[in-house]
Amino acid sequence: MRRYIRALMLCTVFAVFSGLYVYSKLFDSDGNGGNGAKRIFIPPRAPGARRGAADKTGPQSPHWYNRYIMRQRGQVEAGGGSIQSRPEPPMHLAVVACGERLEETLTMIKSAVLLSIKSLCLHIFAEDQLHASFMEALESWPGFVRSRFNYTVYSISFPSENAAEWKKLFKPCASQRLFLPLILKHVDSIVYVDSDILFLQPVDQLWAFLSQFNSSQLAAMAPEHEEPRIAWYTRFARHPFYGRTGINSGVMIMNMTRMRNMFFKNDMTLVGLRWEELLMPLLQKYKLNITWGDQDLLNIIFHHNPESLLEFPCQWNYRPDHCIYGSNCASAEEDGIYILHGNRGVYHDHKQPAFRAVYEAIRKYSFGADPLNSLLTPLEDELLKTTHTYCGKSHAPFTKKLAHSLANINRKAPSGR
Repeated sequence: MRRYIRALMLCTVFAVFSGLYVYSKLFDSDGNGGNGAKRIFIPPRAPGARRGAADKTGPQSPHWYNRYIMRQRGQVEAGGGSIQSRPEPPMHLAVVACGERLEETLTMIKSAVLLSIKSLCLHIFAEDQLHASFMEALESWPGFVRSRFNYTVYSISFPSENAAEWKKLFKPCASQRLFLPLILKHVDSIVYVDSDILFLQPVDQLWAFLSQFNSSQLAAMAPEHEEPRIAWYTRFARHPFYGRTGINSGVMIMNMTRMRNMFFKNDMTLVGLRWEELLMPLLQKYKLNITWGDQDLLNIIFHHNPESLLEFPCQWNYRPDHCIYGSNCASAEEDGIYILHGNRGVYHDHKQPAFRAVYEAIRKYSFGADPLNSLLTPLEDELLKTTHTYCGKSHAPFTKKLAHSLANINRKAPSGR
């Protein structure tokens, strides 16, 4: 009897181990082994971000991000398994317009659309009474021009508890740019420009700076001045500022995904603060010591976080300060002006006629006309009348890059417009 019991126990043990072996083989073939293995690609998330937020905004590197978007959204399965490519993602351009800035802003947009190669996505922040005028003007442009861009007009928006204080800082609505990363949460990177900017070469060249960012950089701006001895910040600032001469925020490139995710060093707390946590305490601490509003706040932020800023040359933000007392922007003298910044209202008075001449030439240009004969030639004639001023004495930089840009668009202009 005992032998039968032992035999039964041995058979039971063998049966159990055989079952376990078969089950393990089945699990392996359904999981990681064999030709039927399935692999899932999960895009990397930004440090400190939740998985949901990372999935929406994409990776931190803008260069990697562009390739990721093109791979994920720019390729679709067509019939028979073939791949069809969609157009490249647009460049994002933001501007803020308040008060009497409608025509000036439209002229800036005209210069951007006229010269750019890739399509543009415009983000226009304006007072409510300007919305209809913006839409009417933009919709009136020819179809072949409208096909190059899309746009959204937004109301001016500040945090409700401090809206009045932010709106009156420096100039009406100027500090809106500080809140772009918090408003445009679906946008990874953007170029912000003041309304008194004129592009003299494609926006694409400015947008390309994003691919030059290292792993720490999240914004790019030009210096406020080239010569420390006569720079405003070195002589008059009562607050910390970036570098030797400070930075000018009239042209600002932002990787907003990185800005939203970073903890910024500061002189108020021992720990880093996120962008949305930093702005109001910074204003409260320095509001009695700042002159240029949000630009001064940006100088303070990047004074404490210099590794986060890429500094581009003065030709990308050329202002009257660069020529009013003699030329002090070597890159513009050599290669021409890339972006003209008519601050201090010089497009609308007669103090700097060279700047006004460029503005008027672009404002008066009609889409579809020959840009060389209808824009460049009249501009060159007007600049010859400005040689009695410091900025007009050396007027070649004002048209050097523009002439090259206009020649390019003339070669690729559509026929039968």
